[in-house]
Amino acid sequence: MKQRYKKGLQTLISFSLFTSFLAPDAVTATAPRTPDKTVNCELLVVGGGLSGVATTYEALLAGRTVCLTEITDWLGGQISSQGTSALDERPTQRSKQFYSRGYLELRNRIERKYGKLNPGECWVSDSCFLPGDAHNMITQMLKDAEKKGKGKLQFFPNTVIKDLEISQDGKIINNAIAIQHQPLPGTPPLNTNTLSQTIADAYSYENSSLLSKNIIRFLPKPTPNNLGKWYIIDTSETGEIIALADVPYRLGIDALSHLEPSSSSTTNDPYCTQGFTYTFAMEATKSPQQITMPSFYSQYAPYFSYELKRLANFDLVFTYRRIWSPQTGQLTKFNGVKFTVPTPGDISMQNWTWGNDYRPGTAADNLIYTRQQLENSGQLKPGGWQGGLRTETLRKAEEKAFSYFYWLYAGTTDSQLGEGVKQPQTNIRFLTGLDSPMGTVHGLSKYPYMREGRRIIGRPSWGQPEGFGIWEVDISRRNYNDEYYQKNLPANMYRNLKATLAGLEVTSVIMGKISPEKVVRRSRSTIYPDAVGIGHYAIDFHPCMTKTPAELPGNTERAGERRGAGFAYPFQIALRAMIPQKIDNLLVGGKSIATSHIAAAAYRVHSFEWSAGAAAGTVASFALKQGIDPYELVNDLPRREPQLEILKQILTENGNPTAFPDTSIFNQNWDDWR
Repeated sequence: MKQRYKKGLQTLISFSLFTSFLAPDAVTATAPRTPDKTVNCELLVVGGGLSGVATTYEALLAGRTVCLTEITDWLGGQISSQGTSALDERPTQRSKQFYSRGYLELRNRIERKYGKLNPGECWVSDSCFLPGDAHNMITQMLKDAEKKGKGKLQFFPNTVIKDLEISQDGKIINNAIAIQHQPLPGTPPLNTNTLSQTIADAYSYENSSLLSKNIIRFLPKPTPNNLGKWYIIDTSETGEIIALADVPYRLGIDALSHLEPSSSSTTNDPYCTQGFTYTFAMEATKSPQQITMPSFYSQYAPYFSYELKRLANFDLVFTYRRIWSPQTGQLTKFNGVKFTVPTPGDISMQNWTWGNDYRPGTAADNLIYTRQQLENSGQLKPGGWQGGLRTETLRKAEEKAFSYFYWLYAGTTDSQLGEGVKQPQTNIRFLTGLDSPMGTVHGLSKYPYMREGRRIIGRPSWGQPEGFGIWEVDISRRNYNDEYYQKNLPANMYRNLKATLAGLEVTSVIMGKISPEKVVRRSRSTIYPDAVGIGHYAIDFHPCMTKTPAELPGNTERAGERRGAGFAYPFQIALRAMIPQKIDNLLVGGKSIATSHIAAAAYRVHSFEWSAGAAAGTVASFALKQGIDPYELVNDLPRREPQLEILKQILTENGNPTAFPDTSIFNQNWDDWR
């Protein structure tokens, strides 16, 4: 951990010219090389984040053969390769320990590792810890599950999916072609360069001056009772496989409707997704450090801020996500928040909205390409896929993260609070090196923390003929009697909104027997007959910015984007939200399930990702055993589905809850869940 900040910065600068011209229209489709090897599996899990790990964990316990690919070399996503190793949890769910069994096991392992659940003594969470340790703990969890369930795990780090072969009728993914990369002899080790510097190379079939490529063809594993049947589960951070397979999906803001009444736009806006973040770790030092200002600092400096007066304290920001604290400092308080003062050797992970968040929101700089942008750039052609991300935006987010550290160190401006608030803090050091908390020479996380990606549109379902989805009104605690909704929603839309929220009175509202103003709204989330998992978190926004570039001086958050933010009821994960249209052997976990833009702001945290993954692994294993496809479990709803009932019983018996305690349409007492 003793390498200097300057070294990581120089690494970024040395490649900036290379990445700056990688525009969308520069993509060139390449012919696939002959695969170097073929690998058979029952489940191909794409993405080694928490949802992919949970999918794999349950499948291994069920005795399945699992191939797991991950673009980085660390498992765990949010808590490892993305650096956000501070568990986002709600107080009631945490106090009741009402989580999936694998998530509980992970929490237990954290506590056993450190002798306490919160070795960082952070105050944002009950558990902040080191990202590299998270990877090691998860790796051991999967090994233990493999042994216990007699399954087989084949893990492919540094691997991306490049091509899919889909059947002529468009319903089955027959095989997948992947590229695994390693450094060539005599070249720098992996994690020397940032993602923007390596992503184009990672998706290229050909060897480069830095990387050698191993081309892998994934095929289903033939077995006596399910010849040629397998499932692909997309647990990637941005919904790569749903884009590559070209199934219907949404991106960004959904249009205003009675289901999404707090939407900031009357039309869909796919360019405004939540901000993403390159996290980094910094250490409190005994003496002042000498740090050189980045050459690009002035471009980003006008953006940075403590954001709110109640947060305008460096020690408070440092300890917010402190992930390691070898010595407990003196207890103090700032604006009502208690924390222990940082001491030399303390390590803080930074993930700050008006800091290292990067929040593009226009067609000129959006990170995740829309379907139209993918088609225009050639990424949907055979051999053309390059991950579906704008490399230039990745690069700028990296620069911004480096610049935010320098602002913490030397900055004296504050874009939201004005002059005189921010003071230099020179007793800090940016941690770089392969042995540093982020495990990279440059010091940034191996992959950015993604809050929102592509979200599938589920198959047509009763009540949602255009495709199933989970919407704002399904989870929000918001009081829609507010004057804003009564004045700004068309009368018919407002009536439909109130009818949706009416619970047992819904028929009376629709028939006009009860006026919208007299409706007593339900005090719970929507209950799904096909619920296969759970989650609970506030609807939490990191809105896109109005103009481009995002760091433009005086730029503002997109107007109205925070309107939907607020508390949510404990919610469920419907199986219909995990089943895409068109392709029958594809399941979706993690942040790409069928949620709306506003609902996704709650359906993105650690325990949800795990629950969704546990469901995906169990559903796929069950479908293989029964010789069916997942859509067959729900295609007769709302009529009774006997096999769905068996599946839900298996989930519950395995310690993977599908509903919170006392879930019932007659139970209106959810206000106690905080």
